[in-house]
Amino acid sequence: MTVTEDVGVRGIVVACGDDPHSFTALRDVSIVRVSALPGKAEIDPLLGKHERLIVAGTDADLAAVLVRLLRTDRVSGVSVGFVPAESGSAVAALWGLPTDPVKALEIALDASASEVPLVRDDTGGILAGRATLRNVQGQAYCDEHLAFDGAAAAVEVSADENGLVARVTRGKLVKRSAVFHGRAFQLGCLPTTSLVSDGVAHPREVTKRTWYRHTEDLRLIRP
Repeated sequence: MTVTEDVGVRGIVVACGDDPHSFTALRDVSIVRVSALPGKAEIDPLLGKHERLIVAGTDADLAAVLVRLLRTDRVSGVSVGFVPAESGSAVAALWGLPTDPVKALEIALDASASEVPLVRDDTGGILAGRATLRNVQGQAYCDEHLAFDGAAAAVEVSADENGLVARVTRGKLVKRSAVFHGRAFQLGCLPTTSLVSDGVAHPREVTKRTWYRHTEDLRLIRP
């Protein structure tokens, strides 16, 4: 395809918040600018009109858009591309996407979608890239396997090609890491404010959280 082909086929670019990309070179691609972490009022009117949705923004912006796909039951009906606004994007690293905006946009416009696991949590959110917690005291399971019982210096959760992956780091002086793969990761802990999801710190203390693979996969556009 070229940039002069049908806009309906190529989809729409949703530029979130203070996304630095101007996209001025694209004359025949529809671009909509929305707020950071866009919600129902901004995203839902776009759904059902485009088979390809390209999100330009942070990992958290992408997660916010994916929530709207989930809530409107359109996860399997839309191909999603991503143009990272940050070079350290966990989503880009996870799925092999370029962080250079020109290359990322080329892939999002022209490549095909493939199904990848979609990870959600028990609060109705989506984990697009990575969730982390630091210095946690509690207990966690990945499916039926005990991940830790006691103290953990760090916990990282993300999707992978087969579902969900959790990395647990224990020890103060000598760090020891264990990696768990499964469908769900359940954590119960003493109150902590260290939860960061897709680069955004949780505003309140948490004592529990579950991440799990959604029943439908995400149609992600990638190389």
